[in-house]
Amino acid sequence: MSAAVERRTGYEALGLHPVINACATLTKLGGSVMPPAVVAAMADAARCFVDLEELQRRVGARIAELTHNEAAYVSSGAAAGMVLATAACTVGMDREAHARIPRLDTVKNEIIVQSVHRNGYDYAVRQVGVTVVDVGGPHGTSREELEAAFTDRTAAVFWFQGAMNAPGELPLEQVIQTAGRRGIPVLVDAAAQLPPVENLWRFTRMGAALAIFSGGKDLAGPQSSGLVLGRADLIEACRFHGNPNQSIGRPMKVGKEELMGALAAVERYTRLDHAERMRGFEETVARWVERLAPVEGVAARRDFPNEAGQPVPWALVTFDNEATRDTVVDRLRSGDPSVAVAKAGAAAIHLNPMTLQPGEADVVLERLLDEIGTSIRRCD
Repeated sequence: MSAAVERRTGYEALGLHPVINACATLTKLGGSVMPPAVVAAMADAARCFVDLEELQRRVGARIAELTHNEAAYVSSGAAAGMVLATAACTVGMDREAHARIPRLDTVKNEIIVQSVHRNGYDYAVRQVGVTVVDVGGPHGTSREELEAAFTDRTAAVFWFQGAMNAPGELPLEQVIQTAGRRGIPVLVDAAAQLPPVENLWRFTRMGAALAIFSGGKDLAGPQSSGLVLGRADLIEACRFHGNPNQSIGRPMKVGKEELMGALAAVERYTRLDHAERMRGFEETVARWVERLAPVEGVAARRDFPNEAGQPVPWALVTFDNEATRDTVVDRLRSGDPSVAVAKAGAAAIHLNPMTLQPGEADVVLERLLDEIGTSIRRCD
């Protein structure tokens, strides 16, 4: 029996159906599909006991080598990495102060964030007990506004890379320069910023103290894993606050299986032919557009970049009206096979090639053509 059939049988036993993901590497859809090498590494790790702290160090050292960083830590997802990075910059390895979390009255406890970057992942930063200091406004931030926000209580500046980036923001290079003159670390939330693979070292080479990535998105590692990359002293402090130690990160457990799976994912990802992957994405999008563009009632074109600002093409399919779009999306999702796509604007959808498994691009196209035809016939 194939792995795909086994997966389907297991889900169906719970009354669920697998989803063809033409949307994005979303947590709510399972992030990504782990390749055989990652699954094998996790299965192998599950067969015996090991010293977890030593394994975390050995895995971290190898990932740091692969990603051209000073040090690395595997967290239980990118959000957990943000929690540990915040604790590392505020409490550090102060045993007395760490016992007082989230009461940070004895340490630097302010985290600066540009107003245009505020988002739901603020909770990961705030739960440590810090005060988030907004700088700038809805239209952007100036260097003078950032400089005015620094106080003797400033512990770090958080930079959110991706969908929150806006034309008026103070660029990361300037944030790093301005904060660096005061010895204040800049932390980059780059959870979904792969590809390109170079981002694994680009932010830290720019001068960011730490860069944080999801392990379960394009890396295709365990969904409950993340990478914290950068300065060795801050990575050591992340370990201090992380599992299995008794600190704020104790509930954010990374097991031996996730550690070895994350390592296998990084080993694989850094060896991939990313140029060839991109050519494949372009071919898929071109095929979608070629077949959809002549269809009555829709317009189709290549769009770029994707929803997370990644340099990946996707197809934008626009319908005559919102009702038709919503009907098609609902029928795709509830059909067999179930297909998830992303709504865009008032009456469009995006089709993303980067989350598809071999053969699924054609399935997505045929399902979409069928549902468009059904919707048009209903309107007639």
